[in-house]
Amino acid sequence: MLSRSCFNLLNLDDYSGGGDRTPIPKVVAVPGIISDFEECKTESDNQKRRIIVANRLPLQCYKDSENKKWCFDWDKDALVLQLKDGFSPDVEIIHVGCLGVEIDPLEQEQVAQFLLDKFKCVPTFLPLDLMNKFYHGFCKHHLWPLFHYMLPYTPNHGVRFDKATWQAYVSANKIFADKVMEVIDPDEDYVWVHDYHLMILPTFLRKSYLGVKLGFFLHSPFPSSEIYRTLPVREEILRGILNCDLIGFHTFDYARHFLSCCSRMLGLDYQSKRGYIGLEYYGRTVCVKILPVGIHMGQVQSIMAREGTAKKVEELKEEYDGKFVILGIDDLDMFKGISFKFQALGQLLAEKPVYRGNVVLIQIMNLPRSQGNDIQEVQREINEVATEINRKYGEPGYEPIVCVKGPVSSQDKIAYLAISETVVVNAVRDGMNLVPYKYTVARQGSPDLDKALGLEGSTTPRKSVIIVSEFIGCSPSLSGAIRVNPWDINRVAEAMVQSIEMQDSEKELCHQKHYKYVTSHDVAYWARSFDQDLERACSEHYLKRCWGMGYGLKSRVVALGPNFRKLSVENIVSAYNVTNSRLILLDYDGTMMPQDRVDKTPKEEVISVLNNLCNDPKNLVFIVSGRGKDSLGKWFSPCERLGLSAEHGYFTRWPKCSGWECCGLTMNFDWRKIALPVMLYNIPGIKYCRSTKFSFKLI
Repeated sequence: MLSRSCFNLLNLDDYSGGGDRTPIPKVVAVPGIISDFEECKTESDNQKRRIIVANRLPLQCYKDSENKKWCFDWDKDALVLQLKDGFSPDVEIIHVGCLGVEIDPLEQEQVAQFLLDKFKCVPTFLPLDLMNKFYHGFCKHHLWPLFHYMLPYTPNHGVRFDKATWQAYVSANKIFADKVMEVIDPDEDYVWVHDYHLMILPTFLRKSYLGVKLGFFLHSPFPSSEIYRTLPVREEILRGILNCDLIGFHTFDYARHFLSCCSRMLGLDYQSKRGYIGLEYYGRTVCVKILPVGIHMGQVQSIMAREGTAKKVEELKEEYDGKFVILGIDDLDMFKGISFKFQALGQLLAEKPVYRGNVVLIQIMNLPRSQGNDIQEVQREINEVATEINRKYGEPGYEPIVCVKGPVSSQDKIAYLAISETVVVNAVRDGMNLVPYKYTVARQGSPDLDKALGLEGSTTPRKSVIIVSEFIGCSPSLSGAIRVNPWDINRVAEAMVQSIEMQDSEKELCHQKHYKYVTSHDVAYWARSFDQDLERACSEHYLKRCWGMGYGLKSRVVALGPNFRKLSVENIVSAYNVTNSRLILLDYDGTMMPQDRVDKTPKEEVISVLNNLCNDPKNLVFIVSGRGKDSLGKWFSPCERLGLSAEHGYFTRWPKCSGWECCGLTMNFDWRKIALPVMLYNIPGIKYCRSTKFSFKLI
């Protein structure tokens, strides 16, 4: 498919804006005749499209036991599927991602066509070795720990950077980008890329289509610059993300860390404009959006309405009758703080013997998403702590800690949430975590669950208590939750006691606040808000002229105003030859001398070129620099006909003149009398030296 992006934008005749140009043909209406765009619009042409790119397609895959054929169905728990509720019915959504299972190469083409026709899904088939290095190697064992503030100080403490896994990450991102390019109409479609698995995919897309409409959302934390700067490929990843038009984060802290990295490592400035943050990147404004994701209300409520959910609630209510149930639902990994949670319960039972036999902590552990020794160590520690506490405080018919190992169905999880008085999310780091949101909805109840809980017909206000770590993304949005530092076992234990002893009226108030927020900020609201901001961020694409610059992963787009014209060397030479009076102003650092050079003394060939320019009587040549007059005067003393402007024009030395002139502007320096005492206030070891300007030296 042809597009505007196919043209050579380095040509002076720019195609990125409007103008009187022939529309690009799109459809063959009659054999041998290509109709123009305006003459052949079809119903499908008017339909909006969104291409959702994620590591995993929202599909469940399994082989039929009888005919051994692959079967597919929607994975209703997948966030990238749930977000479709935020789009209007006339928007077509295409998903691009991996299947999560290995498909025989002979079947791949058939499977790909079937998924495109029936599910609007485009699968990326990665070889097994590449998938292991890309996902389990670079993503899960390097990026994911680093984004959760874990550095591999020793070989036994995390996995260090491996160039082979990084190359696999690049290769996988390139394959994803190629799949997107198979289906994209770059002039019309919007692309939404998800999470840290695909952070350099935008570079490949932007390199092929300069005007592509591109958004990115990071679902994990973004670490502080002190952590992120340890990444050997930090600049490539930052530039990859910056090749998007809109970048989304769950919290302000994550966005702030990203902006700090861009400022410190790339020298970029940002500013707040009309409620959003904008980064100026080579003439483009990259927008930064802070928008925490929500849950799919319809899905949770449909699970609550199932007959099996109510039956499970009845069983659990009978099993834990008379007990105060505290619930935890976590993935099995090192950052979820499960052992800290167990230790806090042990401390509660040690300090409050009255609660022995009355308080139960149920911990549901989802299957781990990666493999490695770290998972085995976490599992071993959890088992040891739970066994010790149960041995110490348990009794016949009572275990303080009940571990429910996954997989646990969504239906059973809702049942556990419905019967729990308190939920504890104790992660030491987590991107968002939606367990508290689902807990709030489950505690609100439904007719079937109310009947199972013995609350049928009751007008009693609902109540719930959430204990949440201050290091996870959902914490700022839960204003009524008990926030804890998961590393502080004493504080977590106190929070558990507080949840047990809290008055019902306070529990009801907290529940009302949380339920109002969760229902109004669901996944549909999140997707709709992001999509609207993406459209706004891309609204001025056709008002700018774009040029591709750079090579490989450092490629980028330079966007300039519609009136910009690239300088022609031939035109400059022609104009130079026919003029009789020329003023030539030259910058020094970064123009005549590389910025990264330690020795800034000009080379002999630079002096020779300057002398050749100055010897022409038609030329008046000046060097304009922010450097001091002493260094400039010393360096360019061989150029007698060269003019110098030091300290950004404050001092000037004209050609054939040995003296320096000070700027003739009338200036009032009375402000120094006020500023000097403030600058010297309570700063020991600094002495002021009187001169035309302020200067300080250490004593």
